[in-house]
This record gives sequence, C-alpha cells and structure tokens, in this order.
Amino acid sequence: MLYSKSAEYAIQALIYLAEIKPDKPIMISDIAKAYDIPYQFLAKIVQTLVKQRLVVATRGRNGGINLARNPKEIFLNQIVNAVDGPPPTEEQCVIGLDKCSDITPCPLHHRWKPIRTQIREMLGDEHLEDLAHRVIEKRKLMNQ
Repeated sequence: MLYSKSAEYAIQALIYLAEIKPDKPIMISDIAKAYDIPYQFLAKIVQTLVKQRLVVATRGRNGGINLARNPKEIFLNQIVNAVDGPPPTEEQCVIGLDKCSDITPCPLHHRWKPIRTQIREMLGDEHLEDLAHRVIEKRKLMNQ
C-alpha cells in the first residue's frame, strides 16, 4: 500500500466533492454512503482535512463540507501528507530492513528506488479535477 486507509478515504471524499461540484455544503454521511466508508471514521478524517485547509466545514442545519479551494489546486500528495504526515526524511526499505540506501542497499533497492521516485512524482502531479473527470468517465463506461 502506498498510503494508509485513512488517506485512501480522504482521497475518495475529496474526489466526490470535486466530482459533484456542490453549490452548498455536502453532508459527510452522503460521502460515506457513496463510497461505503464508515461514517465515524470519515468524520475523523474530515477533521484532519479541515485543519489542513483542504476542506471547509459549515456547521448547522444546512452544514457539511466543501473543498477549500479549486480542485485543480489540490494534489494527491497534499491529501496523503495531510492525513499520513509528511514523507519520512530517510528512505524506507521496501522489504522492511532497517537501513536501505545507495550505500547500504537492500536486495530490491536498485529496482525500488526509481519506482519510489515515480510514485512521488505521480502523487505530486495528479490533481482532484482530473481525477474527478476520470471517475465520471469510468462511471459512464461502466453504465454502458
């Protein structure tokens, strides 16, 4: 897994908001139902997303959440880092050994290092608007 289940749910929730482009706040329960996410778990994740300024929460009878900024300005790495914390300063070994670097490589280091770099670049290049558009296209294909 590239990131935690919490980060996965955060990405899904934000894609949902980017996909439907609401003019009023969306209830967390609607998102939880749409993606089959446990409500209490998603509510805790949303608290983190609010603190990290990725979503805005509105309280009250017509309350809910909205994206804090344009979906073109929210990238996957920002979501993952908001929920899971920043990436480690030292590279982690793909097979769980204590140290893995160019100086002390593990048996998979030479193959994992370029993949890890590609993953980081991909997470930094993908924004919510494109992802939401692809989700819409996928649903159209599935409903044919």
